Amino acid sequence: MRTFLFVLLFFGLISNSFSQVKNGDIKEDEIKMADLPAVVIKSAGKDFSVYLPDRNPDENVRALQQKFISYDLGKDYQGYNEFLVVLESPKGSLSATYNENGKLTSVVENYQNVQLPAKVIYSIYKEYPGWTIIKDKFLYTQKEGDIEKKEYNLKIKKDKTVQNLVVKPTGEIIK
Repeated sequence: MRTFLFVLLFFGLISNSFSQVKNGDIKEDEIKMADLPAVVIKSAGKDFSVYLPDRNPDENVRALQQKFISYDLGKDYQGYNEFLVVLESPKGSLSATYNENGKLTSVVENYQNVQLPAKVIYSIYKEYPGWTIIKDKFLYTQKEGDIEKKEYNLKIKKDKTVQNLVVKPTGEIIK
């Protein structure tokens, strides 16, 4: 009887160890950024304030977004038709508008000289070999939880020629 219980316990532990997923088994391409959930900041009556933080590689951008997510509006919005919250950092700013019920209606983020995503850098140097990026701006806007604009405005230079470009985070050059 003891042998039977020992064998049953042994196989029970072995089968659980094979059900674990190793970190190397998950490929980065399998998880899409669009599949990740938005952050619900707070409930405003029957409505929810939804904010989609950007997965920007720059730590300053992520830090300001995290500060915004943790910001407590409290009762400050009461008595106003619209309420504006502005957060600033050395590299940019985040402005959020709330309605009279305390629901987040829009967010505008504007950053300068941030770390660019690898796809953006690769597409610029592939399309414009020999050019250097001398200035960049990141603009990210949302309205009612939907992303309206997400783009990098870049200034590139080669010799004495300067050109302005607009690039999406996927690396697609718009102008």
